Amino acid sequence: MSLDVTELRAFYASPLGEVAQRLVGRSVHRMLGSVSGLRVMGLGYAVPYLGPVRHAAERTLAFMPATQGVTNWPVSGRSASCLVDPTMMPLPDAAVDRVLLIHAVEAVESPAELMQEVWRVLTPGGRLIMAVPNRRGLWARRDATPFGHGQPYSRSQLGRLMRETLFAPEDWAETLYVPPVEGWLTLRTASAWERVGTGLSLPFAGLHVVEAGKQLHRPVAVHARKAARLGARVLVPVPAPVPGGA
Repeated sequence: MSLDVTELRAFYASPLGEVAQRLVGRSVHRMLGSVSGLRVMGLGYAVPYLGPVRHAAERTLAFMPATQGVTNWPVSGRSASCLVDPTMMPLPDAAVDRVLLIHAVEAVESPAELMQEVWRVLTPGGRLIMAVPNRRGLWARRDATPFGHGQPYSRSQLGRLMRETLFAPEDWAETLYVPPVEGWLTLRTASAWERVGTGLSLPFAGLHVVEAGKQLHRPVAVHARKAARLGARVLVPVPAPVPGGA
């Protein structure tokens, strides 16, 4: 079930949402790297993470699914947000260099179709960064936050989805180790939770954050040729006789 855009906006305006944005944003922006001169697209509800890249990128687009609703972004100036069908986006092939999926993969009926459409609009050499709820994490089990809605994924499930849609994972991060509870103690100790969880590679992080590259060709299994059987006949071509020859 997809959340309404007003619920997503209210979450990120809350103290817990601000902490989530800060912690998730660290991994997202590290993977994005420099976007100077690049075209960046956010799909789902990615606007909390697009602000820092908007002025550096050549162009920044915020696409939001029709089932979710759309909000004007940025709040001032020309709007860069658009209501779309995430499986049929109004872009030509190879139109963007970076795609950021937030509150997207877990919320659609057909994740494979979504990923195939992202593959289509990415340039050769383009990269995808996505944040997806971890099915083993606490955030996926509490529907008081947006990460508790939709279909969470294990790392192996997410890897399989990417391989099937021609994406090659290049970097993985786990984030949101802090419990999804809006209390002053958890909010003040969020960074400590993150340091401990990351340092010990604990399994209950709230989100997977993955960077993947676009593959241009589907991998094909190559089978070794069978060795020739001993004593098998070998056909040797015989030259044709020369007319009038000796």
